[in-house]
Amino acid sequence: MSDSGQEDDSQKTEEPTPKKIEESRKKGQVALSREINNWVMLFTGTIVVLAIGPYSLSSIKNFMQSFIGQAHVMPSAPGGIGMVLGESFWEVISILILPLMILMMAAFLSPFLQIGPLFAPNVIKPDFSKISPIAGVKRLFSLRSVMEFVKGVLKISIIGFVGFVLLKPFYGSIDHMIGLPVSMMMEEMQVLVLRLMSGILVVLLVVAVADLVYQRFEHHKKMRMTKQELKDEYKQTEGDPHVRAKLRQLRQEKARARMMQAVPEADVIITNPTHYSLALKYEPEEMDAPILVAKGVDELAMRIREVAKEEDIPLYENKPLARVLYDTVEVDQMIPPEHYQAVAEVISYIFQLKEKLK
Repeated sequence: MSDSGQEDDSQKTEEPTPKKIEESRKKGQVALSREINNWVMLFTGTIVVLAIGPYSLSSIKNFMQSFIGQAHVMPSAPGGIGMVLGESFWEVISILILPLMILMMAAFLSPFLQIGPLFAPNVIKPDFSKISPIAGVKRLFSLRSVMEFVKGVLKISIIGFVGFVLLKPFYGSIDHMIGLPVSMMMEEMQVLVLRLMSGILVVLLVVAVADLVYQRFEHHKKMRMTKQELKDEYKQTEGDPHVRAKLRQLRQEKARARMMQAVPEADVIITNPTHYSLALKYEPEEMDAPILVAKGVDELAMRIREVAKEEDIPLYENKPLARVLYDTVEVDQMIPPEHYQAVAEVISYIFQLKEKLK
């Protein structure tokens, strides 16, 4: 089975299509780095501790002092202690609610910033293979698990080394804290924690960015497709009548826009006054016969006439000629020989009219 898997991976030489990427997103298959999530949470936690920590600790300290100082008035009736503990619990929660909300927001924003909005209900569907002991053992001893274990050990080693290097200069003077007041001791501890966390955050940021690049590379590699998959997807897409109709509509709109851009270059507009408009262009020095640069019926015919009036292109009414040219000549084609005489009369009339105007 491994050989076939390697063969399949070796055949995935084509870039993934937008359809394949979108289907993978719906299944929850995205390039998500857990290291980025961990770094964002640690960074937010550090900011919270430094900015809100002193206020929260001071509030809890004042509450505990009042709680201990008034222990003699605690109700001794049955259920009194439970009531006091419940009130104390909600008091502590009210103090810690802001830091907790900030951490929860960081936990939500970190994946959102990596992959954007994503709703993948397939991920939460029950899958008994995920709780299978055999499948769990296979995942436990898989190459990916081993790599994650090695990465975790390496990360912890790097963090430990950085922490040792940052705190080593303070080892010789740590004994002076014994005689310090608690407030001054806490201030010095805060400086040490800030120094330690700053160094760790810098190291983890490098690790997180490297992991994000690796995860996106692996995800892109996994999303690659074989040539057969590309052919199957193309057949499936082209086989959808709605897609075919949409593609046909887009091609028609592009052709119509390109055709309308050529109308100002025409020399004459042959019309059927109720339905048809055809724009002809003729340069005797360069063309053997006039070229049909635009044609249309009904609404498109009226648009061609509007452009012709704006560009002072003469209109020539000839019902039979308009009908036959519309049915037999395509855009950007020359007029066929059997219509030379009728068209020549039109072109001659237009050129004479232009000479008179000059």
